[in-house]
Amino acid sequence: MKLKKQVTVCGAAIFCVAVFSLYLMLDRVQHDPTRHQSGGNFPRSQISVLQNRIEQLEQLLEENHEIISHIKDSVLELTAHAEGPPVLPHHKPNGSWVLPPESCPSFLSVSPQDCQFALGGKGQSPDLQMLAVYSLLPFDNQDGGVWKQGFDITYEPSEWDTEPLQVFVVPHSHNDPGWIKTFDKYYYDQTQHILNSMVLKMQEDPRRRFIWSEISFFSKWWDNISSQKRAAVRRLVGNGQLEMVTGGWVMPDEANSHYFAMIDQLIEGHQWLEKNIGVMPRSGWAVDPFGHSSTMPYLLKRSNLTGMLIQRVHYAIKKHFAATQNLEFMWRQTWDPDTSTDIFCHMMPFYSYDVPHTCGPDPKICCQFDFKRLPGGRINCPWKVPPRAITDANVAERAQLLLDQYRKKSKLYRSKVLLVPLGDDFRYDKPQEWDAQFLNYQRIFDFLNSRPNLHVQAQFGTLSDYFDALYKKVGIVPGMKLPGFPVLSGDFFSYADREDHYWTGYYTSRPFYKSLDRVLEAHLRGAEILYSLALAHTRRAGADSRYPLSDYALLTNARRNLGLFQHHDAITGTAKEAVAVDYGVRLLHSLNNLKRVIINAAHYLVLGDKDTYHHDPAAPFLGTDDTRPSQDSLPERTVLRMDTLPRFLVVFNPLEQERLSVVPVLVDSPHVRVLSEEGQPLPSQLSARWSSATDTVPDVYQVSVLARLPALGLRVLQLHKSLDGHTMLKSSVRLYLHGRDLPVRKQEVVPMHVFPAAADDFCLENQHLHACFSGRSGLLQSIRRAGEEREQRVSSEFLVYGTRTSKDKSGAYLFLPDGEAKPYAPKDPPVVRVTEGPLFSEVASYYQHVQTVVRLYNVPGVEGLSLDLSCLVDIRDHINKELALRFSTDIESDDTFFTDLNGFQIQPRRYQRKLPLQANFYPMPAMAYIQDAQSRLTLHTAQALGVSSLSSGQLEVILDRRLMQDDNRGLGQGLKDNKRTCNRFRLLLERRTTASKVQDGRPISFPSLLSHITSMHLNAEALVMPVAQEKPALRSFTPLSTTLPCDFHILNLRMLQAEDDSLPSAEAALILHRKGFDCSLEAKNLGFNCTTSQGKLALGSLFQGLELGSLQPTSLTLMYPLGTASNSTSIHLDPMEIATFRIRLG
Repeated sequence: MKLKKQVTVCGAAIFCVAVFSLYLMLDRVQHDPTRHQSGGNFPRSQISVLQNRIEQLEQLLEENHEIISHIKDSVLELTAHAEGPPVLPHHKPNGSWVLPPESCPSFLSVSPQDCQFALGGKGQSPDLQMLAVYSLLPFDNQDGGVWKQGFDITYEPSEWDTEPLQVFVVPHSHNDPGWIKTFDKYYYDQTQHILNSMVLKMQEDPRRRFIWSEISFFSKWWDNISSQKRAAVRRLVGNGQLEMVTGGWVMPDEANSHYFAMIDQLIEGHQWLEKNIGVMPRSGWAVDPFGHSSTMPYLLKRSNLTGMLIQRVHYAIKKHFAATQNLEFMWRQTWDPDTSTDIFCHMMPFYSYDVPHTCGPDPKICCQFDFKRLPGGRINCPWKVPPRAITDANVAERAQLLLDQYRKKSKLYRSKVLLVPLGDDFRYDKPQEWDAQFLNYQRIFDFLNSRPNLHVQAQFGTLSDYFDALYKKVGIVPGMKLPGFPVLSGDFFSYADREDHYWTGYYTSRPFYKSLDRVLEAHLRGAEILYSLALAHTRRAGADSRYPLSDYALLTNARRNLGLFQHHDAITGTAKEAVAVDYGVRLLHSLNNLKRVIINAAHYLVLGDKDTYHHDPAAPFLGTDDTRPSQDSLPERTVLRMDTLPRFLVVFNPLEQERLSVVPVLVDSPHVRVLSEEGQPLPSQLSARWSSATDTVPDVYQVSVLARLPALGLRVLQLHKSLDGHTMLKSSVRLYLHGRDLPVRKQEVVPMHVFPAAADDFCLENQHLHACFSGRSGLLQSIRRAGEEREQRVSSEFLVYGTRTSKDKSGAYLFLPDGEAKPYAPKDPPVVRVTEGPLFSEVASYYQHVQTVVRLYNVPGVEGLSLDLSCLVDIRDHINKELALRFSTDIESDDTFFTDLNGFQIQPRRYQRKLPLQANFYPMPAMAYIQDAQSRLTLHTAQALGVSSLSSGQLEVILDRRLMQDDNRGLGQGLKDNKRTCNRFRLLLERRTTASKVQDGRPISFPSLLSHITSMHLNAEALVMPVAQEKPALRSFTPLSTTLPCDFHILNLRMLQAEDDSLPSAEAALILHRKGFDCSLEAKNLGFNCTTSQGKLALGSLFQGLELGSLQPTSLTLMYPLGTASNSTSIHLDPMEIATFRIRLG
């Protein structure tokens, strides 16, 4: 009776909230300030405003309708279960499973204000929108003469009479932290010599300049030099001769890298620079990443950099921008309602960043001014005209020739300030080269500058010298908006450097390591957060002397190894085989170290009596969830030995939201009961462990437990050996051999039926979804959402791309297919295995080169709303083939699809028929989707891969590629070191409501909240750690005292280093991201119990049992304080923004 009363009160309260929110919405629409626009052109503006208002009202009403129906569902759910539910799942007569109801049915209500952002419409549109530029260009690749991919440039000598040309020659050396050689080999063979010569040679003449970008190399060198040398470096930096550009750990790939890792390597570099040299980078330098993402300008801008440079952009775009003087622009985020994300960007105009392609349009002439190529050296000019040393006799003629190139290059830009890079890969490694370049150029500069009639001022400069001179010309403070330059939004994928050579292969190359990268990233984030929390709690308790603070060195090492792997020849899969192994060894070493950090933190945090805490490195308190025998092996899950004594598990949820998840555990006995910490039985499912299509692993069983895991917390579970076999719910298996004569090894305990033929088509369902499969292939055919009549065709198939027969073939970088993909045709039909059970059901299809498992979780909320999909790929016997997975639907997506950039934002794409097939592939680090007015289908991924939509309703992803030859981009190898690789996905079908038509015309799109949270579930799996020793009293650990808003993500909570850099200081960096989301996708029964808060968050009371000692907003990488540290601990974030706070917890 009491419960009924509670239900009524609860229902009434929810109803009141909904009605009140509708009132507020209407009120807001009436009092919207944007209505009071200038009344000059009365009728039209008023009508369009009215029209907008009506559309918004419709949308708001629709949302409110959603909320009300959701309330109804919640109340019904509450009432239905008011009579005391059965504790465990039970079987209904029709064969389906019924789960116990949720103790707290979740209720999601997104406030209407939070839905406005995705509707957009604020702010002016940019002058250059990259999606539109692509549609505009003919991509005809005409011969442009000496500048082959451009055009002839002409000028009048008198053009500089009133305003002389100001030339900055910027010496640089591009050092790859691993490519042809490993990081260490490059350092010992080349980089240390470059930096040693730099200190020596720069001091010889104060007019010399040099820039450096890779802190990974610089810090290694710093650790090996004397204090005198360090002082000299600080002097060179201080007087402006040496500039640290970008200042990241590496110059990251911008296609496959995830924004967590991009930010992390930037912080690692910036923190190192601040601590050791006391310098803050001002300008970004990215000459070698293979295409450029718009995430990078955002991160640089939020780190307080004021200018940036990019180089590898499609040659047709370079030509177009050069012809329209748009090579320099303000780069703005597509979602930015004002100008707060604008950063000044310089695009280099020619083919490469080497000397022949940087002084001007004619490489044959520019090469003559690369004085490393003087006759007698190891390298020469391919254009057959060697450089000549500059003498009094030839300086006039040589200087005039070079000035002609400078003037022509200058015509492509709007200002009379010119940037001329002078360098190449691993340049300036010998004193002789420093002399050859600097002495010869100084002679040219002295000559030019002493002739007023030439109207030119030439000098060595750093990148910031160039940007400063440009700003000074315009009379603007660096960082402010430059008048007279276009605003651009969008990105620069996909890249082609010549002909139809599109660099779209590296989006998938070496997928094994792309996957390992993300596993390490998830562990690093989890370890950082848990270490920070454990440290704050031990300090508060005065127990930090007993805690392994030295784990901080393991964190630093992992940050640096993950940072190193973001390099544009590492995560891209474009390094030599031995170098890939070196990266793999580093990643695995750090992964194992992070498991230790997590175990040590979890040990302290779950102890009931903290006084009993004792850290013994030789006997860890917790075991690991899995092990990897070597850097190229898949993880092997730990099997728990069951005894008469109960076993305990500690489960870590790295998400900032509570989650209801199915937690898998391997045990050596089928007779197991799973209890909560308090001793309540938990729903669990017993299934067999399979070693192949038809063989079970003897004496190993999988127990899958349904557990509610606290946000960022640790949950304690107990496993008891039970003698009565009835408590565990078993799954049942149907095995279809498809006419193949195969021996089957069964397990007695798990019911199994073997069918010699193929199955008929069949379906699986949970309370949210109904998924149907082909009996012949075992592959997905259609999905129907609960409560809907219409089945959505979502058929999947495997395809194979070959490569061309001509001399140019696919390799590590390039995708050059021999036409459209052909169906994958294995020599045997698949074995199909169907497992059904109370918590999950799945279909496994075993083909010769790929095993695929589609799993449906029978769980309320997020886990049950999408299909879990994994592909275990092994193409080691393929020759010049690429394996793709294609989904075909009847979604009318036309030529439009959407891919994410770095897991940070969504970029709409258009299939361009005028371009070759390979040009239409894009990076997919986290998700891709297609949609029409009714539906959106999203493919979420746990690893970066290449994706495309080659015709309406299709989405396809390249799973792996094996290529036997080099593709002539310097690597000198094919891709032949393929591994058995597991690719993991989630497939989410959502219904769109009608109000979203307004947005479809705009080059901007956002995932739904459900989509964001699904992506997080996929990328941050719960970690299961068995308690190794006799169990003292354990208590689950719940760090957060309130639920975070649904759209807030704790990107990191990272302890900052103390003076001794192997130890943590008292401060941490808290990095928050507020996600932009689209409300127009139906949100019923989502199973999250968070709401949104218009970007407001009270940090003071967020961490349970800890006080927030101080809170200082800073720039992204903590280099600059923003505003003053106030006593208020409440913060506000706009949608899409990432913000860093320097905090003290204790």
